[in-house]
Amino acid sequence: MKFCSECGAGINIQIPPGDDRQRYVCNHCGFIHYQNPRIVAGSLPVWKDQILLCRRAIEPRYGLWTLPAGFMELGETTLEAAIRETREEANARIQIKGLYVVINLPEVNQVYMMFRAELLNLDFGPGTESLDVRLCREADIPWDELAFGTIRHTLNYYFNDRREGAFPLHMGDIVKEGDHFSYRSSS
Repeated sequence: MKFCSECGAGINIQIPPGDDRQRYVCNHCGFIHYQNPRIVAGSLPVWKDQILLCRRAIEPRYGLWTLPAGFMELGETTLEAAIRETREEANARIQIKGLYVVINLPEVNQVYMMFRAELLNLDFGPGTESLDVRLCREADIPWDELAFGTIRHTLNYYFNDRREGAFPLHMGDIVKEGDHFSYRSSS
């Protein structure tokens, strides 16, 4: 950020009085431009013993597999965002069963909120952001071709919980430790 969206003057980075973090602050009007994490909302759509996966038609991670998810839009709830993303990426209709996984990614300023969902029917297909959409049993998941660690953790939780017969809320963080990323569960 170089210019203030309030008055157009130049911006500098400083710790405002009473704050403890560096912020973008306008040199002219003093407006503080706060930056906050972005919410990624999505679903884990289930049909009997299968999960609906989407093969990405966009960057990042073009051609790799994921659950339907994406950035929440202004004016919508996380639940609405998960339903919308599932419709956009897989042309699928779902019924949300509940919030299932929350994963913080402070290095990239994102929070993933994944909802467990039931597919309402088998009328689905690739949306504009997907090359392919398919139902996969656990043995058929393309584990080496998953786009994101958040998706791997969500799927691992689901298959373990399904064996246990209970689906609690899972929470964790993917954090940078040296030159690699590690997952820390807090649930």
